[in-house]
Amino acid sequence: MPFDFKKEYREFYMPGNKPDIVDVPEMRYVAVRGRGDPNEEGGEYKASIGLLYGVAFTVKMSKMGDHRMEGYFDFVVPPLEGFWSQKGSGAGIDYSRKGDLEFVSCIRLPDFVTKEEFDWAVSEATRKKKTDFSKVEFLTVREGLCVQCMHLGPYDAEPETVRLMREYIAKQGYEPDFSDTRQHHEIYLSDPRKCAPEKLRTVVRHPVRPSGE
Repeated sequence: MPFDFKKEYREFYMPGNKPDIVDVPEMRYVAVRGRGDPNEEGGEYKASIGLLYGVAFTVKMSKMGDHRMEGYFDFVVPPLEGFWSQKGSGAGIDYSRKGDLEFVSCIRLPDFVTKEEFDWAVSEATRKKKTDFSKVEFLTVREGLCVQCMHLGPYDAEPETVRLMREYIAKQGYEPDFSDTRQHHEIYLSDPRKCAPEKLRTVVRHPVRPSGE
């Protein structure tokens, strides 16, 4: 059976609906950076999604061509993810200013995929799809200590889940630890095109550190 990240790493992809502390190891992604309201038709965010899946599925289907990736194994393409930030909003996101959002939209890659193999996949996707994939990058992230929680419902209702997360970490002796490299992180387990807003499932993850450090 294809390797499924959601099943093999449930602690990172299928948390409960109550906040918890996790230590997230290094992960590799295919990523696209951009800015703007994610709901904007024709905007940078929606354009990034097509680029991500174009490369991710090229990696998945690589055994079909002449190229043989060393260590290849079949896998389910992981869910779409996003790292979000916003200048002037302090620690977190101001949902009333979506046009000011900056994002790194990404999909996790299997650990065996090297930069060289990633570059091959970008070149192959460009050749086959006749599309410019120059915005796509190979990204390595080590999130480390974080608080996370499953958010149930529309994206605009996330502030309530974030409030619960902040209350939880305060009681546990932690505080937010946002920076240019440690950002608001979302993992989208539901397809909003096929799922009612009240049934959407999104993993929300924030970087933390022990209070006073």
